Amino acid sequence: MDLESAKIDRIEAFALRLPRELPYLGALEPGVRVTNDGYFVRPGNASVYSIHDQCTLVKITASDGTIGWGECVSFVVPEVIRTLINQLIGPLLVGRSVHDPAQIYYQLYDLMRVRGFFGGYYHDTLAAVDIALWDLSARVAGIGLSRLLGAGERSRIPAYASGLPGSTLDQRVQLALDLQRRGFHAVKFAAAVSHEGTAREMAALREALGANATILCDMHWKYTAPQAVALIHQMQPHNLAVAEAPCRPEDIDGQARVARAVQCPIGIGEELRTSFEFLPRLERRSIGVAQPEMGRTGITAFMEIVALCRAFHTDVMPHASIGIGIFQAASLHASAVSPMVSMHEYQHSIFDANLRYIEGNLRCEQGWFQVPTGPGLGVVPREDLLRDCLIR
Repeated sequence: MDLESAKIDRIEAFALRLPRELPYLGALEPGVRVTNDGYFVRPGNASVYSIHDQCTLVKITASDGTIGWGECVSFVVPEVIRTLINQLIGPLLVGRSVHDPAQIYYQLYDLMRVRGFFGGYYHDTLAAVDIALWDLSARVAGIGLSRLLGAGERSRIPAYASGLPGSTLDQRVQLALDLQRRGFHAVKFAAAVSHEGTAREMAALREALGANATILCDMHWKYTAPQAVALIHQMQPHNLAVAEAPCRPEDIDGQARVARAVQCPIGIGEELRTSFEFLPRLERRSIGVAQPEMGRTGITAFMEIVALCRAFHTDVMPHASIGIGIFQAASLHASAVSPMVSMHEYQHSIFDANLRYIEGNLRCEQGWFQVPTGPGLGVVPREDLLRDCLIR
């Protein structure tokens, strides 16, 4: 078949639930209630989580039989994403060229704008479809995704280890030391589970890891701007590298106020999905480090966001959330062609465990992500994943 004539033949979405021994961010706090579907609220940041790892996969089959895979962040009610794809988006795309991923992305974005859906679940859905389309286009062409995006010269990306799911401060410090011994000299801890005190945890990590370690703090949007400034000032003597999500994402002026008042860069972006959302924050100099999440942006928007950050001379450290590794692979390919990307998040408690669900050479070792090789993303889900982890 002529490569130019390959068309989209079928689109399918699968909501998945992956078992894990310990909930994300660590053991549940005393008194926390889990619903029948496995959801609970972290008191540290008043956000809902699942006791499982959940995500949504998209499978796009071309008229020549080639398959592209996509995935998005959907650790809460992934059935919503599945319904949007199977009932709305999928049928609209049948017959389209497999080589139009960016054009299709923009058209899908336009479909629901007037209904207010230029973010949230709808845009997460677009992210999964967009990744699958780019994967499919590269596979039909017989090349790796990074080559299709711009022939990136990097085959590996520096990684920082994210999350210390220990119940006590001593356990979390020990986890950080274990990661350091594995070659990870940059680590991020979470204020939402710093039960002994965030500033105290920062001091303990610095003492244990030494002067040369890079330490980031995820503040989980739990503070007002003045509270965030005060807390960052307490951590700054211990050389805090990045303060992530210091105050509510709606408070752009508050984010700018924090950025002006502290010495370390402010990390913002995992909850944002488009260049339209990043632009006002960049204009106000709220963002010191941009953290786009591939599982929410998709490849088309991710590349726009990184280009925008370059125009504002802003560092990029892509975020990595809960998934099996499909959108993680996409993020690495896009990062490989993006000179503004300095480090990439490594969610070790998710990434390492869920590698069992995919095939390919995706890995993170000794402080480095290896960009997967092979056609497209270089990774595919294992056949037993859809059999064993499908939400019916």
